[in-house]
Amino acid sequence: MVDKVRQAAEDEYYDPAPVQEELVRLERARGEGQVGEEEFARREEELLHRLEEISAYRLQQQREAQS
Repeated sequence: MVDKVRQAAEDEYYDPAPVQEELVRLERARGEGQVGEEEFARREEELLHRLEEISAYRLQQQREAQS
């Protein structure tokens, strides 16, 4: 049971969809003038770093599943 809960939590944490959606919202906010360039760059960098982390985790999971 603990493994299922852990796996569900990891699946949610490592889901790229919310991060991608936040990138879209951020771009829209910049286009509408709600976010300045400096704030946009900082937040975009954070979100892109998060996507890299998610990709690395998913790749590791695939490799472990193939072993």
